[in-house]
Amino acid sequence: MSTGTSLTLRALLSQAASRVALDKLAPVTAGLTPAAKALAAVAAARAASGLTVLVVPTDKDVEQLVMDARFFYGALEGASDAEVERVVLPLPSIQVDPYRGMSPHFRVAASRARAIHASAAGTARLIVASAPALLPRVSRPERLARASVAIRSGTEIEPLRLAELLVDAGFTREDPVDEHGSFTIRGGIVDVFPAGDLEPVRIEFVGDMVESLRRFDPATQRSTGPADQLLIVPVRERFDDEEDLCPAIDALGALHGLRLIVSEFGLVEDQARKTRAQLDKSYHDAAERGSADARIPSVAFVAWEDIEARISGAPRLEELALQDVGAARTHEVSCQPAMEFRGRVGDWIADVRSARARGDAVLFVADSHGRAERTVEILREYELVAVLVERAEDAHAAAVLVAVGSLSRGFRLSDAALQIYVETDVFEEERQTAGTRQSLAKTFLSDLRELKVGDLIVHVDGSMALRDAH
Repeated sequence: MSTGTSLTLRALLSQAASRVALDKLAPVTAGLTPAAKALAAVAAARAASGLTVLVVPTDKDVEQLVMDARFFYGALEGASDAEVERVVLPLPSIQVDPYRGMSPHFRVAASRARAIHASAAGTARLIVASAPALLPRVSRPERLARASVAIRSGTEIEPLRLAELLVDAGFTREDPVDEHGSFTIRGGIVDVFPAGDLEPVRIEFVGDMVESLRRFDPATQRSTGPADQLLIVPVRERFDDEEDLCPAIDALGALHGLRLIVSEFGLVEDQARKTRAQLDKSYHDAAERGSADARIPSVAFVAWEDIEARISGAPRLEELALQDVGAARTHEVSCQPAMEFRGRVGDWIADVRSARARGDAVLFVADSHGRAERTVEILREYELVAVLVERAEDAHAAAVLVAVGSLSRGFRLSDAALQIYVETDVFEEERQTAGTRQSLAKTFLSDLRELKVGDLIVHVDGSMALRDAH
């Protein structure tokens, strides 16, 4: 995201958040749509020092709110996509039943370990965690730190010692290295594919000193360019030699503290209780079959009451005003989801004109630069001035500002006089973004390599709930 984009959107979004007090959350903030909750979480995280953790009901909520929060964080901070992905992180649930002999998918395990490591390292600003994600007990942050290593040219470490660290961190030895979480060692060369990187890295040694690091194409194994440094973090959250486990929520705030925010408290409680009850039942069934070889639930997981003790006093974000929050002060925000026009451009133009007539600033968020430029042209055809937000010098004259990014749904903040539309509100009939479709396709193709008979779990509603043992 360019500096011009940052300067333009920062003023627009920060003023809007301030006008409706999203940067200073009340005990209960009601009326927000899901995308507006992401703006509130980012505004609150920017106003706080250290880490903010937003607790949501399901993994589907994690996916949507991380995408939205990354858009707003990038816009408000002027941060690059790479930086945003380092500071706004998901913490999904393990998504499998350990008492049925299942292990978390590599990407899920790596995502969880990455979030916990980033919280311990102090690099994360906002983590979005589902209620079931907080149930497992994990190794303490200091143990994760011992399994991490930063490497750059000049680093002194024996190649075999690096291999030992990689094994401890959960990497597997494979040759060639073409999948995340794998590594190989050939004399003075170590290839490794970190979980969060787009390409693997080839580390060349002279004796015990790193001489160079180069990225390479996992398909062709050919070098694509030099790398300045490499941070290897564990791809697992629990170590075999670790008996002193702690609740995930404690691990997140162990070293730097954290601020908690809860979205839809009642649903968070329901999901946590439901998942823990399923785990208890599954363990009981496995014990009756004589196959319960994993830690008992009371050792491996926390109960809802343990989580509740930590989050009960946290600010809450609710779509509807609550009637049973006792003396808690509720701040109701006038927030409406954008209309869905499903390709009816003329109707959208009429809505834009209405928004401008009532004094709203109008922002359109496109998924790509091509769509952004085409939207500017369409609005011009209807005699509406639209400007790409990176052209900051022209922004004051525009009826519509057009940005590029991923946002799940538009909304209007009435008291802030801000109307946001996104590409899928206007042009697409499906509510699924191109980025989401691509992500789902990649995950499906990857999972095909790991399916076993009887292990297929279909998540019809996308909630990632554990399957019943029967």
